[in-house]
Amino acid sequence: MTTTTPLNEGKIIKKISFVSIAGNAVLSVFKLIAGILGHSSAMISDAIHSFSDVFTTLIALVGVKISGRTADDSHPYGHERLECVASLILGLVLMITGLGIGKTGLESIIYGTYKDLSSPGAIALAAAAFSIACKEGMYWYTRNNAKKINSSAFMADAWHHRSDALSSIGALIGIGGTMLGFPVMDPAASVLICLFILKVSYDILKDALSKMLDTSCGEDYDKKLMEYISTREDIARIDMLRSRMFGSKVYVDLEIALDGDSSLKEAHDVAERIHRDVEKQFPDVKHIMIHMNPLVDSSVK
Repeated sequence: MTTTTPLNEGKIIKKISFVSIAGNAVLSVFKLIAGILGHSSAMISDAIHSFSDVFTTLIALVGVKISGRTADDSHPYGHERLECVASLILGLVLMITGLGIGKTGLESIIYGTYKDLSSPGAIALAAAAFSIACKEGMYWYTRNNAKKINSSAFMADAWHHRSDALSSIGALIGIGGTMLGFPVMDPAASVLICLFILKVSYDILKDALSKMLDTSCGEDYDKKLMEYISTREDIARIDMLRSRMFGSKVYVDLEIALDGDSSLKEAHDVAERIHRDVEKQFPDVKHIMIHMNPLVDSSVK
């Protein structure tokens, strides 16, 4: 008989944070040195992007820690939405970083200052290739662990790693093009990096706002939930089911019809069983509020 090992969220959070912070700190210093020595504005922009990852991981860590606090008198429904706040900050930091990088690249193209720059060296090209491999690995590592603990903040951090990998691809193209005799490719790569960052920023902000505004979990999710509940022999029908996101958790409002001749205790026991089983079967459901309606005509199903 196999047993399931309980998920240690605290340990997973520490591992994700260490890999992200240590990895990005080393990469940002490496890329900055390579950008300076290799005379590449694209690589320097990429280094700034990697350094912003250190800051955003710290924000994600704080957001997840705070959101995990138990409910109190001031916050009777818990603190899950604070993780969404962390995601919003991450998205805004990404947006500001992207706009700054794009502004520098555009100014270099418009005013032609790229013509006076030295051709990037091989070290900048090697740094870009190395960064792509590292950041893609960090993306998959963070993404898989974020799924295990159902963390929107760390999932946003994972996409930040992916955006950095994509920006390094842009830097690689820009550096390579410049080395082949097209100096405008280096600042153009900075603009491309800006667009990658802004796209990821938009996705993160959209997801965070959606979870803060009591958005429905979607038709597919509600259908699965309704199908599971409707299989219960102790209810006559489902009159209403609504779901809503509350940070990384789900709240459900349910109305069910029971035999009108059921005693109060029988009806209460049915609701308790559904409440317990739904929260066990759907771990992301934090609470389900159940209202019971009497089925006057027991022939109606």
